[in-house]
Amino acid sequence: MVTWIGKTLSSSIGKKYVMALSGLALIGFLVVHLAGNLQLYLDPQGLAFDEYERMLSANPLLIVAEIGLFALFAIHVFYALKLSVQNREARRERYAIRATRGERTIASASTLITGVALLVFLVIHVWDFRIAKMSAEDGFSLAGIVRARLERPVGAGIYLLSMIALALHLSHGFQSAFHTLGLKHPRVNPLIQKVSIGLAILLALGFASFPIYFLFTRGAR
Repeated sequence: MVTWIGKTLSSSIGKKYVMALSGLALIGFLVVHLAGNLQLYLDPQGLAFDEYERMLSANPLLIVAEIGLFALFAIHVFYALKLSVQNREARRERYAIRATRGERTIASASTLITGVALLVFLVIHVWDFRIAKMSAEDGFSLAGIVRARLERPVGAGIYLLSMIALALHLSHGFQSAFHTLGLKHPRVNPLIQKVSIGLAILLALGFASFPIYFLFTRGAR
């Protein structure tokens, strides 16, 4: 059993399956994360969002969820880099794979670049909010920290550029995951493509709305 798993994960198709499943799981997290963040809009003081944050922090399973999320992201990045290296070493195979996926697009051609950009953004994001939360005094407001970061042009700019990268990455990655898992047919491919692009736009715009909102309401309390 262990040998079979090892052989599967070491194969090209096995790596693609892991990439697809971990990617879909991360998209699920983004949906949940965005839903939670939308509570920033419920009141100008951010009380609802702070209460939501306290509820999450009080849950003993939070650390398990965070470790699982980190593991998912690490696995996704690891196999993405492995596949990229393998494809560069076997150029003919890489072209054959791309040929089966249809025409090359900006999103598909920039998948690795946008992935690296999102990794850099994640490090900045965690540093900005997680570290700030750990070093804050009792009674701090996470909503206030979010506002302080995103109402600054530099912070908002980094966030918005990262959401462009997210839209490009998801618009290709979502449909690619379904194709890898075998959900590929001329009749359903256009639908999967539309859903992929629509989901990418909705998530990117949802997250991008926060820096835009805080920029335009800067100074308002």
